[in-house]
Amino acid sequence: MAKLETKFMGIEIKNPIVVGASNLSQNPETLTRLEKAGAAAIVYKSLYEEQIQYEKIQMEEDLQEYNERHAEMISTHPGIRHAGPKKYLSDLKEAKKTLSIPLIASLNAVNKETWVEYAQLIEETGVDGLELNLYSIPKDVKLNAESIENYQIEILKAVKKAVKLPVSVKIGPFYTNTLSVISKMDQEGINGYVLFNRLFQPDIDADNEQHKLPFNLSNEGDYRLSLRYAGMLYNNIKGNICSNTGIYTGKDIAKLLLAGADCVQIVSAIYKHKPKHITKMLDELESWMEKQSYNSLNDFKGKLSQTSTKDKFAYSRAQYIDILMNPEDILKKYPMP
Repeated sequence: MAKLETKFMGIEIKNPIVVGASNLSQNPETLTRLEKAGAAAIVYKSLYEEQIQYEKIQMEEDLQEYNERHAEMISTHPGIRHAGPKKYLSDLKEAKKTLSIPLIASLNAVNKETWVEYAQLIEETGVDGLELNLYSIPKDVKLNAESIENYQIEILKAVKKAVKLPVSVKIGPFYTNTLSVISKMDQEGINGYVLFNRLFQPDIDADNEQHKLPFNLSNEGDYRLSLRYAGMLYNNIKGNICSNTGIYTGKDIAKLLLAGADCVQIVSAIYKHKPKHITKMLDELESWMEKQSYNSLNDFKGKLSQTSTKDKFAYSRAQYIDILMNPEDILKKYPMP
């Protein structure tokens, strides 16, 4: 039987499938099903500071709505305070008790102080690691790239200094030079990198002329951007590389490990095919390894990375130019009438 052991943010895991942060983790029964299906680790649903702040404001508005109905009334309600992150932390602690595999918390804060505060509170729950979600949506023409990157690295420094947990960072690909940013993060001792954060994309209902909130599930093959960066980062950073987005089969996992990833995160595949799909993916990976005569993941991990492959242009724009200059293959597959 093939050996599937690998690492995620420095943590030893039994195989390369990690369940990414999603609503799936909120149900204890689903957590158990994911573990039984073969998940090597689970990232718990993200704690969003913005959501907590929004709920606080909404609750205060609701409590104060009728405060001045009578001249002698100060308040119609007793003093009530929002629980903040307490409910999340309580659920996280219970989830940790449910599982025997590593449980990773996910944090998405706004202010530097709360990144540190929440990270410390999360550490107290006993989880095995902490995944930080970093992204910046352009909304100010005066804000330059360097200031955004420096601020994010300052957050990572502060969190790493404040907790002893292994820390990974889940980032988007939209930096001027993503490789450079990850290299700087790596110098701060970050233990892993999840490639990449799938940012919410708004949509519009043209018939009703209003915004709508679509489900942003990934499609098969969406992993290619992650594959490119895994291939370029392999042997260039110390932290573990975790690829995600559009990973549906055992062969998909094999491709990403060949490029240089240590493991993968999946979510959409579980939503579409249920937890049992994890078992199928692992079986497919083992079958592929047996066919290729590989006994362990280390036998082929990074074999087709930029530092290992004979094709030095595999991860560069040269391949794109080659396709443009030689269109015959695509025309054969999709002939024009």
